[in-house]
Amino acid sequence: MHTAQETADRPEDTATPDRGRSLTTVVRAGIARVLPSEPLVRNGHLLAVGSLVNAGVGAVFWLFAAHWYDDEVVGVSYSALSASLLLANIGQLNLNDFLIRFLPCSGRQTRKLLLTCYAVTASWSALVCLVFVLLVPALSPELAFLRDPLVAVWFVAATAAYTIFVLQDGALTAMRRPGWVVAENMVFAFVKILLLAGGAFLALRTGILLSWAGALLVSLLVANCLLLRWAVPRHEREHPDAVRPPRLLSYAAADYAGSLFRMAAYTLVPLMVLNALGAKQSAYFSLAWIIGYVLFLVVRNMGSSLVVEVVRRPERLAEHGARVLRHSGMMLAAGVAVIVAGAPWILELFGPGYAEHGTTPLRLLALAALPNLVFSVAVDVLRAGRRMRPVVGLQIALCVLVLGLVQLLLPVLGVSGAGVAWLAAECLIAAPLLIWRSRWLVPASGSTP
Repeated sequence: MHTAQETADRPEDTATPDRGRSLTTVVRAGIARVLPSEPLVRNGHLLAVGSLVNAGVGAVFWLFAAHWYDDEVVGVSYSALSASLLLANIGQLNLNDFLIRFLPCSGRQTRKLLLTCYAVTASWSALVCLVFVLLVPALSPELAFLRDPLVAVWFVAATAAYTIFVLQDGALTAMRRPGWVVAENMVFAFVKILLLAGGAFLALRTGILLSWAGALLVSLLVANCLLLRWAVPRHEREHPDAVRPPRLLSYAAADYAGSLFRMAAYTLVPLMVLNALGAKQSAYFSLAWIIGYVLFLVVRNMGSSLVVEVVRRPERLAEHGARVLRHSGMMLAAGVAVIVAGAPWILELFGPGYAEHGTTPLRLLALAALPNLVFSVAVDVLRAGRRMRPVVGLQIALCVLVLGLVQLLLPVLGVSGAGVAWLAAECLIAAPLLIWRSRWLVPASGSTP
């Protein structure tokens, strides 16, 4: 079977299909005609489509959750999942981006490198999560229910599993299989909704959390079966002479240090809202963040495609960086306009309380995605060129600005203060990056991957 990308790369496969060709081949040929021919943009589009589909189905998931469960349950459940995601990102050591950066040039060591990353991240994230559960009464009293033995076991296991879920996406992206990323995220999203309905039918207060964990397990089984039995062996056969680059540990350590600050900014804000304003306000902000973060994900996906292509053609780093900046800017502007204009009606689907309290935060978060484009592309360009000091510095700056401003503005502006904090922080970082873009958007050496 061929991916949409492979089909596009072979013109003879995209000709008008004859009667003997399968429906799958015809569909793939049609997708190949619609998508751009340039791998950088095509793969980025596929990853972005995956994020949009996943976010759309995820929004439906929270729509049902908002109607089937009490607001307090929604707020606490989302905060618990935010904590799990934060711990998973701490535990996965940012090896997702590491795999995107180095799997394309790992040759016959691809399987070994991937499985090593799986084992390290699952073990470390489980340990970090266990420490969090022990300290949760002091860190976040609203999540004290996680101390229940059965819930604690679920929480630790689900967090460790999610690290592998993140890494498998990175591995598929690195091996130019973005279509598979789309498919496994759709499996995850749709199974969540089915299990959510079962939890609501059984009147389980933990139905939201259990549905998330169950869908995660199904997605892991399906994706890794395909990944380890097909994608990895094929990648190793296609790149038998690839030599793994040197200094991988120093790169991974620096990249991990920077990612901790970036992920803290993304995942700690809902917990700060929960602790400062209560469960209901946390629910309102959480749904606004879920929708607004889609725009952040589109840029991250284009950046992942950028890194994968630059590994293969390092001399085109500056060209690809500028291409992603321009292309993503046009897509992002359209998405921001839609969300800013339609925010009240989008949130109204979840209930009048969400529209009343979440519209302004959602609009602010959507606007913050525009300066975030500059920040995100700069980080990916620098990461692809292995310039790790500014990568770490930019992510520290984002974390300090966002969390500091949220702490300052929540008591004054309420839940909207979190949106103002994000917009202000992104603008403060993007402005100097645009002014001095010639210092980071520069060609890289073509000799060392």
